Amino acid sequence: MDVEVLEGIFDANEKIARENEALFREHGVLAVNLMASPGAGKTSLISATLDRLAGRAQAGVIEGDIASSVDAEKIRTHGVPVVQINTGGACHLDAVMIRQALEHIDLSPLDLLIIENVGNLVCPAEFKLGESMRAMILSVAEGHDKPLKYPLMFSESDVLVVNKTDLIGMGDFDMEELRGTVTRMNPDIVIFEVSCRTGEGIEAWTSWLVERIAEHKERARRA
Repeated sequence: MDVEVLEGIFDANEKIARENEALFREHGVLAVNLMASPGAGKTSLISATLDRLAGRAQAGVIEGDIASSVDAEKIRTHGVPVVQINTGGACHLDAVMIRQALEHIDLSPLDLLIIENVGNLVCPAEFKLGESMRAMILSVAEGHDKPLKYPLMFSESDVLVVNKTDLIGMGDFDMEELRGTVTRMNPDIVIFEVSCRTGEGIEAWTSWLVERIAEHKERARRA
Protein backbone atom coordinates (compact mmCIF):
# COMPACT_ATOMS: atom_id res chain seq x y z
CA MET A 1 0.00 0.00 0.00
CA ASP A 2 2.82 2.40 0.84
CA VAL A 3 4.45 1.70 -2.52
CA GLU A 4 1.19 2.48 -4.34
CA VAL A 5 0.81 5.76 -2.44
CA LEU A 6 4.36 6.81 -3.32
CA GLU A 7 3.84 5.92 -6.97
CA GLY A 8 0.68 8.04 -7.00
CA ILE A 9 2.55 11.00 -5.51
CA PHE A 10 5.37 10.75 -8.05
CA ASP A 11 2.94 10.31 -10.97
CA ALA A 12 0.93 13.37 -9.97
CA ASN A 13 4.11 15.40 -9.54
CA GLU A 14 5.40 14.24 -12.92
CA LYS A 15 2.26 15.48 -14.66
CA ILE A 16 2.52 18.99 -13.20
CA ALA A 17 6.27 19.02 -13.84
CA ARG A 18 5.65 18.40 -17.56
CA GLU A 19 3.18 21.29 -17.59
CA ASN A 20 5.73 23.55 -15.88
CA GLU A 21 8.37 22.48 -18.38
CA ALA A 22 6.07 23.37 -21.28
CA LEU A 23 5.42 26.78 -19.76
CA PHE A 24 9.14 27.49 -19.40
CA ARG A 25 9.71 26.37 -23.00
CA GLU A 26 6.88 28.56 -24.25
CA HIS A 27 8.57 31.62 -22.73
CA GLY A 28 12.09 30.56 -23.66
CA VAL A 29 13.14 30.54 -20.00
CA LEU A 30 15.99 28.35 -18.79
CA ALA A 31 14.82 27.02 -15.40
CA VAL A 32 17.60 25.81 -13.11
CA ASN A 33 16.79 23.65 -10.09
CA LEU A 34 19.61 24.53 -7.65
CA MET A 35 20.10 21.94 -4.92
CA ALA A 36 22.55 21.59 -2.02
CA SER A 37 22.80 20.84 1.66
CA PRO A 38 22.28 23.68 4.17
CA GLY A 39 25.24 26.04 4.27
CA ALA A 40 26.79 24.94 0.96
CA GLY A 41 26.25 28.40 -0.49
CA LYS A 42 23.13 28.35 -2.67
CA THR A 43 22.11 31.93 -1.91
CA SER A 44 25.71 33.15 -2.12
CA LEU A 45 26.11 31.54 -5.56
CA ILE A 46 22.82 33.03 -6.75
CA SER A 47 23.89 36.49 -5.57
CA ALA A 48 27.30 36.22 -7.24
CA THR A 49 25.70 34.93 -10.44
CA LEU A 50 23.14 37.74 -10.55
CA ASP A 51 25.94 40.29 -10.20
CA ARG A 52 27.75 38.81 -13.21
CA LEU A 53 24.56 38.45 -15.26
CA ALA A 54 23.77 42.17 -15.11
CA GLY A 55 23.40 43.41 -18.67
CA ARG A 56 23.76 39.90 -20.09
CA ALA A 57 20.51 38.15 -19.11
CA GLN A 58 17.30 38.84 -17.19
CA ALA A 59 16.84 36.52 -14.23
CA GLY A 60 14.16 35.71 -11.69
CA VAL A 61 14.38 33.58 -8.55
CA ILE A 62 12.09 31.24 -6.66
CA GLU A 63 13.33 30.76 -3.10
CA GLY A 64 12.43 27.55 -1.28
CA ASP A 65 12.81 27.31 2.49
CA ILE A 66 11.11 25.44 5.28
CA ALA A 67 10.46 28.80 6.99
CA SER A 68 11.39 32.52 6.83
CA SER A 69 12.14 34.82 3.89
CA VAL A 70 15.70 35.75 4.85
CA ASP A 71 17.27 34.51 1.62
CA ALA A 72 14.54 36.05 -0.55
CA GLU A 73 15.17 39.44 1.01
CA LYS A 74 18.88 39.14 0.21
CA ILE A 75 18.12 38.28 -3.42
CA ARG A 76 15.66 41.18 -3.80
CA THR A 77 18.53 43.62 -3.27
CA HIS A 78 19.74 42.61 -6.75
CA GLY A 79 16.61 44.08 -8.31
CA VAL A 80 15.27 40.84 -9.74
CA PRO A 81 11.77 39.35 -9.27
CA VAL A 82 11.69 36.91 -6.35
CA VAL A 83 8.95 34.59 -5.10
CA GLN A 84 9.27 32.93 -1.68
CA ILE A 85 7.98 29.42 -1.04
CA ASN A 86 7.81 28.24 2.58
CA THR A 87 7.21 24.51 2.68
CA GLY A 88 6.12 24.46 6.33
CA GLY A 89 8.28 21.45 7.08
CA ALA A 90 8.58 19.64 3.75
CA CYS A 91 12.21 18.85 2.93
CA HIS A 92 11.93 19.63 -0.79
CA LEU A 93 10.07 21.63 -3.41
CA ASP A 94 7.67 19.88 -5.77
CA ALA A 95 6.07 20.72 -9.10
CA VAL A 96 2.80 21.91 -7.54
CA MET A 97 4.65 24.43 -5.36
CA ILE A 98 6.44 25.75 -8.44
CA ARG A 99 3.18 26.01 -10.38
CA GLN A 100 1.69 28.08 -7.55
CA ALA A 101 4.78 30.30 -7.39
CA LEU A 102 4.60 30.93 -11.13
CA GLU A 103 1.26 32.65 -10.61
CA HIS A 104 3.23 35.44 -8.93
CA ILE A 105 6.06 35.93 -11.41
CA ASP A 106 5.97 37.17 -15.01
CA LEU A 107 8.08 34.87 -17.17
CA SER A 108 7.78 37.03 -20.30
CA PRO A 109 10.84 39.26 -19.73
CA LEU A 110 13.00 36.50 -18.20
CA ASP A 111 15.84 34.53 -19.72
CA LEU A 112 16.66 32.54 -16.60
CA LEU A 113 14.72 31.32 -13.57
CA ILE A 114 16.79 30.01 -10.67
CA ILE A 115 14.86 27.79 -8.27
CA GLU A 116 16.65 27.52 -4.94
CA ASN A 117 15.48 24.22 -3.50
CA VAL A 118 15.29 23.40 0.20
CA GLY A 119 18.67 22.56 1.74
CA ASN A 120 18.81 18.76 1.54
CA LEU A 121 20.90 16.19 -0.36
CA VAL A 122 18.19 13.51 -0.49
CA CYS A 123 14.57 14.42 -1.29
CA PRO A 124 15.03 17.28 -3.81
CA ALA A 125 16.61 14.90 -6.34
CA GLU A 126 13.50 12.71 -6.29
CA PHE A 127 10.99 15.38 -7.34
CA LYS A 128 11.01 16.94 -10.79
CA LEU A 129 9.90 20.56 -10.98
CA GLY A 130 9.77 20.99 -14.75
CA GLU A 131 13.29 22.40 -14.73
CA SER A 132 15.50 22.66 -17.79
CA MET A 133 18.61 21.82 -15.81
CA ARG A 134 19.59 20.42 -12.43
CA ALA A 135 22.56 22.00 -10.69
CA MET A 136 23.94 21.20 -7.27
CA ILE A 137 26.48 22.79 -4.98
CA LEU A 138 28.95 20.95 -2.79
CA SER A 139 31.12 22.96 -0.43
CA VAL A 140 34.69 21.96 0.27
CA ALA A 141 33.82 21.89 3.98
CA GLU A 142 31.44 18.95 3.36
CA GLY A 143 34.22 16.64 2.18
CA HIS A 144 35.03 14.81 -1.05
CA ASP A 145 33.20 11.64 0.04
CA LYS A 146 29.66 13.12 -0.20
CA PRO A 147 28.95 11.51 -3.62
CA LEU A 148 29.38 8.07 -2.04
CA LYS A 149 26.84 8.92 0.66
CA TYR A 150 24.28 10.68 -1.56
CA PRO A 151 24.73 9.11 -5.02
CA LEU A 152 21.29 10.02 -6.41
CA MET A 153 21.87 13.76 -6.15
CA PHE A 154 25.20 13.55 -7.98
CA SER A 155 23.87 11.10 -10.58
CA GLU A 156 20.80 13.24 -11.37
CA SER A 157 22.54 16.62 -11.64
CA ASP A 158 23.72 18.18 -14.90
CA VAL A 159 26.12 20.53 -13.14
CA LEU A 160 28.19 20.36 -9.96
CA VAL A 161 29.50 23.61 -8.51
CA VAL A 162 32.20 22.98 -5.91
CA ASN A 163 32.07 26.04 -3.63
CA LYS A 164 34.41 27.42 -0.97
CA THR A 165 37.57 26.44 -2.84
CA ASP A 166 39.39 29.04 -0.75
CA LEU A 167 39.21 26.47 2.07
CA ILE A 168 41.22 23.85 0.17
CA GLY A 169 44.36 23.05 2.11
CA MET A 170 42.76 23.64 5.47
CA GLY A 171 41.54 20.03 5.67
CA ASP A 172 41.83 16.77 3.77
CA PHE A 173 39.51 17.65 0.88
CA ASP A 174 40.77 16.06 -2.35
CA MET A 175 39.44 17.73 -5.51
CA GLU A 176 40.83 15.08 -7.87
CA GLU A 177 39.27 12.28 -5.86
CA LEU A 178 35.94 14.12 -5.89
CA ARG A 179 36.11 14.62 -9.65
CA GLY A 180 36.96 10.98 -10.21
CA THR A 181 34.11 9.72 -8.05
CA VAL A 182 31.54 12.06 -9.56
CA THR A 183 32.48 11.46 -13.20
CA ARG A 184 32.37 7.70 -12.69
CA MET A 185 28.81 8.11 -11.41
CA ASN A 186 27.82 10.69 -14.02
CA PRO A 187 30.19 10.96 -17.02
CA ASP A 188 28.28 13.88 -18.56
CA ILE A 189 28.27 16.14 -15.51
CA VAL A 190 29.91 19.57 -15.83
CA ILE A 191 32.01 20.62 -12.83
CA PHE A 192 32.95 24.15 -11.77
CA GLU A 193 35.28 25.10 -8.94
CA VAL A 194 34.32 28.41 -7.34
CA SER A 195 34.64 30.54 -4.27
CA CYS A 196 31.73 32.88 -3.69
CA ARG A 197 33.83 34.66 -1.07
CA THR A 198 36.78 35.50 -3.34
CA GLY A 199 34.95 35.42 -6.69
CA GLU A 200 37.23 32.72 -8.09
CA GLY A 201 35.54 30.73 -10.85
CA ILE A 202 32.29 32.73 -10.82
CA GLU A 203 32.87 34.26 -14.26
CA ALA A 204 33.51 30.84 -15.85
CA TRP A 205 30.29 29.48 -14.31
CA THR A 206 28.25 32.54 -15.33
CA SER A 207 29.58 32.63 -18.89
CA TRP A 208 28.74 28.95 -19.28
CA LEU A 209 25.24 29.68 -17.98
CA VAL A 210 24.79 32.51 -20.50
CA GLU A 211 25.71 30.08 -23.29
CA ARG A 212 23.12 27.58 -22.05
CA ILE A 213 20.49 30.35 -21.95
CA ALA A 214 21.20 31.19 -25.61
CA GLU A 215 21.02 27.54 -26.63
CA HIS A 216 17.77 27.04 -24.74
CA LYS A 217 16.17 30.07 -26.39
CA GLU A 218 17.21 28.82 -29.81
CA ARG A 219 15.71 25.38 -29.17
CA ALA A 220 12.50 26.98 -27.90
CA ARG A 221 12.35 29.18 -31.02
CA ARG A 222 12.66 26.18 -33.32
CA ALA A 223 10.11 24.05 -31.44
